[in-house]
Amino acid sequence: MSPLEPFGARLRRAMDERGPLCVGIDPHASLLAEWGLDDDVAGLERFSRTVVEAVADRVAVLKPQSAFFERFGSRGLAVLEKSVQEARAAGALVVTDAKRGDIGSTMAAYAESFLHPDAPLFSDALTVSPYLGYGSLSPAVALARESGAGLFVLALTSNPEGGEVQHAVRADGRSVGATMLAHLAAENAGEEPLGSFGAVVGATLGDLSTYDLDINGPLLAPGIGAQGATPADLPRVFGPAVRNVVPNVSRGVLRHGPDAGALRGAAERFAAEIRAAVAGV
Repeated sequence: MSPLEPFGARLRRAMDERGPLCVGIDPHASLLAEWGLDDDVAGLERFSRTVVEAVADRVAVLKPQSAFFERFGSRGLAVLEKSVQEARAAGALVVTDAKRGDIGSTMAAYAESFLHPDAPLFSDALTVSPYLGYGSLSPAVALARESGAGLFVLALTSNPEGGEVQHAVRADGRSVGATMLAHLAAENAGEEPLGSFGAVVGATLGDLSTYDLDINGPLLAPGIGAQGATPADLPRVFGPAVRNVVPNVSRGVLRHGPDAGALRGAAERFAAEIRAAVAGV
């Protein structure tokens, strides 16, 4: 295996050159309908191709949500495969949002599916769930290091249900979410200019000053746009770690389709607003 340059280094460069924006590819049935598309494989393919063609040459990251492709079975996965490959060919980094989490050989197989360079669905990074214990992610961590890919680990998510697990306090007095951040800081120790093991931290969570978000790795931040957070909120939520935040916008960009020019314009506006907010810190 010939590894790529580490994901963290590639991400830092993409964010500096293109702005720190991740655009989600979330082909909900309702969005397909808004675009005048049928809720079928043809509609899925048209939607995904349009987004990739419109913005993959100008945004740092594209994040397809695997579930919306998987619901169409093997033909939907074929669309995902093509979308990932075409987005990467256009210069965007691809984070496949599949939130995989298991143990042993099963976790290793998930890792092989998305993080091995020879895999059809190879992505620059993968979202994973650590709630079978952080150590259960070891096969994915090892393969990501070997291939030059990255991981985004669910740590402090924006959904209200997440708190019952992530804010639970361990016997040592540290919350589960804080424990995940500490594991990631250890993975990224000494890496320059940025580690490859990131956390998912919701932009809608308000004051996170009690958490150490400076993990020397990226923070994938859902919640900008339709969920209520704005670019101007980022410095308040993330503090000094805002320099490593990758804000995710999905519906805020996608609702401007199917016109490619409108999609590009929306992505460029968000990128400019995020860059300005981060630059002010």
